[in-house]
Amino acid sequence: MKVIASEELTRTRRKEIIDACRRLYERMSFRDITIKDIGAETSFTRTSIYNYFQTREEIFLGLLKQEFDDWCKDLESLSSPGSPLTAQAFAERLSDSLERRSTMLKLLSMNLYDMEANSRLEELTSFKLSYGESMKLLRSGLKSLSPGISPEAEEGFIYAFYPFLFGIYPYTNATQKQQEAMRLAGIKYPTYTIKELSYSFISRQLQAILQ
Repeated sequence: MKVIASEELTRTRRKEIIDACRRLYERMSFRDITIKDIGAETSFTRTSIYNYFQTREEIFLGLLKQEFDDWCKDLESLSSPGSPLTAQAFAERLSDSLERRSTMLKLLSMNLYDMEANSRLEELTSFKLSYGESMKLLRSGLKSLSPGISPEAEEGFIYAFYPFLFGIYPYTNATQKQQEAMRLAGIKYPTYTIKELSYSFISRQLQAILQ
């Protein structure tokens, strides 16, 4: 019982630290957030945080894992054996799920390399398990949508979709400075939401593999 209680306490404290990191990330940049800042948002001292995470990047990676875990709950709705989704409904649900995961997309687009490079192997592996679970659920959704889908078509969708995830955030969240620079450079900047870009991309990919 003591071991179980200790594990539960560790999970609770890690979550408190990760939630503090999330709040800071909503108003500060990745590079400006320090362990000291995160500690000030929690009931822990900076030294105590090191009992749970060795670097601030590990805390951010924990946040990204939490985002993927939450996203996986949405991806479960893509598999409907009794009443499979239409391609349009599949694209709608998947793009809706991404609209709710702006923090996940921001971390993937802007900070993943630093997080992975400065985290211990066990922390990185824990994140990769959640990342892999999202792929598994997406594959399951594709099979539910099209039971006869070929392995090649399935792989083609997966390895077009995931690279797309890594780039969508900057295209939907350009800063005022970036928009002004594009204006001065004569580059038109159309305004799209995460859902709009995602739905368009997913629909085209599904159309290609379901022909």
